[in-house]
Amino acid sequence: MMLKQHLFFVLYGICGTVIKEAATKNKAKGSQGQFPVTQNVTVVEGSTANMTCRVDYNDNTSLQWSNPAQQTLFFGDKKALRDNRIELVRASWKELTISISEVTLSDEGQYTCSLFTMPVKTSKAFLTVLGVPEKPEIIGFSRPAVEGEDVTLTCITSGSKPAADIRWYRNDKEVQGVKEVNATGRSFTVRSTVHLRVNRNDDGAAYTCSVEHITLNSTPHQVTEVLEVHYAPQVEIVHSLIVPQEGQYFKLECVSKGNPLPEPVLWTKDGGELPDVERMIVEGRELIITTLNKTDNGTYRCEASNHIGTNSDEYVLFVYDPNALTPHGPDHALIGGVVAVVVFITLCFIIVLGRYLARHKGTYLTNEAKGAEDAPDADTAIINAEGNHAHAEEKKEYFI
Repeated sequence: MMLKQHLFFVLYGICGTVIKEAATKNKAKGSQGQFPVTQNVTVVEGSTANMTCRVDYNDNTSLQWSNPAQQTLFFGDKKALRDNRIELVRASWKELTISISEVTLSDEGQYTCSLFTMPVKTSKAFLTVLGVPEKPEIIGFSRPAVEGEDVTLTCITSGSKPAADIRWYRNDKEVQGVKEVNATGRSFTVRSTVHLRVNRNDDGAAYTCSVEHITLNSTPHQVTEVLEVHYAPQVEIVHSLIVPQEGQYFKLECVSKGNPLPEPVLWTKDGGELPDVERMIVEGRELIITTLNKTDNGTYRCEASNHIGTNSDEYVLFVYDPNALTPHGPDHALIGGVVAVVVFITLCFIIVLGRYLARHKGTYLTNEAKGAEDAPDADTAIINAEGNHAHAEEKKEYFI
């Protein structure tokens, strides 16, 4: 009997030890699994941020979310901070998820999820808020510029985080600007400046400021300034006939460009007013002569002006006699040109031939006179010359 009791207590002790060790291991295992897990969150200003905290094992221990100022937002499913933007999404023993709507830049920071075990275990999650850049504006051009003037265009956008990028375009071609970034609180103000000396080609040119940012995806904010440049007129006279003839209808047009547009234009002839004849009419920029005659010959001048300056152009009119221009007769100008070319070639040939003959004649005389320079008379000179020929022949035979 005593032996049976002894065996019972031994077995009881062994079983108790095993059970106690198993309980300790389970408790240790549970304790090791009680670690909250969070993730960093990035949202755009004005949107909603969801903050989630999870735990793999929880023995009925509460989870808690706190903001960067260490103020408790939610303890389990109980709201602790009076902020209508913060709401409970899901609360259980293994998860606590809250939402923050209409997020502002001031909401950015490090949030803490706490699991109230002994000791308390925590996990950090950083909330990043991206600031959306405001629509840009262009300053520095409030009036029409004058040709040759220096103009500065400045594009400004604020509220971006991180700092936005600004690009300039003249019509469809990109131009370089000078960028400047300044921090204003939690966001940035960015400006870009373009300097240019304007000319008449800049009149009507569209300068576009394009603001690019991660929050805008592929649709940048843009604003455009169309330049207005005042410049002096450009004038050109265009005529309707190549060869004006008596009796024909003739028109001169004064084509003028300028800003402001010069209106009206002034026509003059030979430095004075136009003749007061019915067949000469001025209509706007056009000077019309309904029937040409020889009295219309002269220099016609068109002058255009605006507040920047004055410019002009001239046309010399010569009215031809139609009887002197027979369509089937010879082309006297062409014939004259051909004759001139023939005469020129003939003269060149005569000059070249003369120089050639003169050169060969001189050579002949020089050869005949060799050896006769020191002769006292003509007969001796001839004999010496002949002797030279003889010596030349002998010398020739010697070399052979």
